[in-house]
Amino acid sequence: MCGIVGFTGAAQAAPILLDGLAKLEYRGYDSAGLAVQNAAGKIEVVKAKGRLKVLSEMTDGGSAVSGSCGIGHTRWATHGEPNDVNAHPHVSQSGDIALVHNGTIENYAVLKKVLSDHGYTFKSETDTEVLVQLIEYIKLTSSCSLLEAVREALLQVEGAYAIAVVEKGNPDTLIVARKSSPLVIGVGDGETFIASDATPIVGYTDKVIYLKDNELAQISR
Repeated sequence: MCGIVGFTGAAQAAPILLDGLAKLEYRGYDSAGLAVQNAAGKIEVVKAKGRLKVLSEMTDGGSAVSGSCGIGHTRWATHGEPNDVNAHPHVSQSGDIALVHNGTIENYAVLKKVLSDHGYTFKSETDTEVLVQLIEYIKLTSSCSLLEAVREALLQVEGAYAIAVVEKGNPDTLIVARKSSPLVIGVGDGETFIASDATPIVGYTDKVIYLKDNELAQISR
């Protein structure tokens, strides 16, 4: 099973995300990655095939990736071989939206064809990249918020998912949702955490919310 972590608060996100991913290693994985909003408002993505140690060394334990809001992921390959490109997080064509995903989008090929017909290109073999591109397409064509774009995209998706999304220009906000794949929110003092289960959260807070199927949340500090 894949693992998801996320954080928004006053502290640096990357070390917290790496710590959370380490606590999810028991789920199994073949690659890992982070997406963090830096001080300039840009989403910085770092990901690599192999053990979490590789990602930690690439980021100097997270200290080389600055920013206080981000998401992380450990991937067990389903669509596409285990490599750096197919590792999560995946970003939209503009680079403004990043997403991590557990589960399987069963109708991803149909959605990918529609997006390709509208000029979208794809770097990976994953169903997850299709979802983040779909969210951006809806947001741009409907001139709606990220929350509404995620909601509309998920109405078009067939399959199971737990997702976490960050957007350039929304430095303190995460959008999360789940269907048939677990996701937990941890509520701290001026900070909020998300994870696939409570294991990465318990060291930071004992206040947790378990999302139910078909629930979506907008998370801030």
